[in-house]
Amino acid sequence: MPAPLTSLLWFLAIIALIPLALWLLKRSPLAGGGSGPAGTPRALAVLPLAAQQRLVTVEVGQGDERRWLVLGVSPQAIHLLHTMKPEAGFEPPPEPAAPFAQLMSRLNATRAGDRNAG
Repeated sequence: MPAPLTSLLWFLAIIALIPLALWLLKRSPLAGGGSGPAGTPRALAVLPLAAQQRLVTVEVGQGDERRWLVLGVSPQAIHLLHTMKPEAGFEPPPEPAAPFAQLMSRLNATRAGDRNAG
C-alpha cells in the first residue's frame, strides 16, 4: 500500500475516534460536568465577599444524612461556619451548560435526527 494512502487511512481513523473519545469522556467521573454519584458534595450557593474570599453553601450526604455546610473559603483555608438540615422543597438553580457542551448536544441531536429520517 502506498505511503500517502496509509497516512490518509490513519488520519481518517483518528478523526473517527474523536467522537467516541468525547462520548467516553462525558460518561467518565473525570469529566466533572453533569451530576456525579449520589452523595457527592455539590455547591448550592456562592457569595463572594472579597477578591479571594467567599461564603459557600455545600450539600453533602444523601437521604436522612443529607446536610448543608456553610463554609468560609479563602486561599489559605476553608472553615466550617455552620451546619444545618436542608430546607424542604429548595432546589438550587441549574448550572448553565458550557458552550461546548451545548454545541455537542446540538450535533448529537442533528445526527440522531438524520439517522431517524434515513
